[in-house]
Amino acid sequence: MATVTASLHLQPLSSSLSSPPPPSPSSRPLYLKFQTSHRENLRYLSSLGVIPQNPKLAPPVENLPAVLSAVNFLKSKGISDEDFPRLVYLCPQLFSPAFSISETNPVFDFLAGELGASAAESRGLIVNCPGLLLSDVEYCLRPTLVYLKELGVKNLKRGSKMNAHVLNTRVEKLRAKVRFLKSIGFGHVEAARVCVRVPAIFGYSVEDNLRPKFEFMVYDMERELVELKEFPQYFGFSLGKRIKPRHWHLKKMGVRVSLSRMLMWGDQKFYSKWKP
Repeated sequence: MATVTASLHLQPLSSSLSSPPPPSPSSRPLYLKFQTSHRENLRYLSSLGVIPQNPKLAPPVENLPAVLSAVNFLKSKGISDEDFPRLVYLCPQLFSPAFSISETNPVFDFLAGELGASAAESRGLIVNCPGLLLSDVEYCLRPTLVYLKELGVKNLKRGSKMNAHVLNTRVEKLRAKVRFLKSIGFGHVEAARVCVRVPAIFGYSVEDNLRPKFEFMVYDMERELVELKEFPQYFGFSLGKRIKPRHWHLKKMGVRVSLSRMLMWGDQKFYSKWKP
């Protein structure tokens, strides 16, 4: 106790009478500095749409470094502020503390190197299909790219939704579409040509989409395979909303036109051309 009293008596009298100077930033309590930083981080991440604006729904304090690391990494790769809400919605794993964002480096290297995509094109592919970042380059992306090139599909680096999802499709699923086309009478070269002209075909289910359309064309529309070879875009139209209604309308009118003329026209032009 005597030691404490002595230390107090060492201070000049003036210091006890005047107001103490404000503490320097370095001498402020650390917990205040941490709380301010935490609030700023929450505000920043919520402004990007990475975390909810409601503080009660914010992730635990210990998870924020991983989230911030993911955001900074993706921004360094060309991801824009406005892209984050979509990335979080479609691929929340990217911002999980259990996931190391650096694991996506091989995908970025693949897009830039093997695919030849620019930073803007890579961004377009990733934003359209964030799952690309979780794909394995060796077992998924590279074999798929090789197979698509063998078929003759080009411009895959363009950042479209279709390209992004096709690149993120396993080779076996792509081959299934080619096998289906060959099973209904297309040669291999012809099937490859269809895939080049209508790459969206890779995203369609054989049993739920392609086969019902083919069977309706053959059995209900009574059309030949040669018409499908001339207009493979037929597979890209909705069976229930476009193909069937227009076919039955033309049949009722006693009119028969090519598949392209039947399907390519807009509703106004089509139904005004063949009025009941």
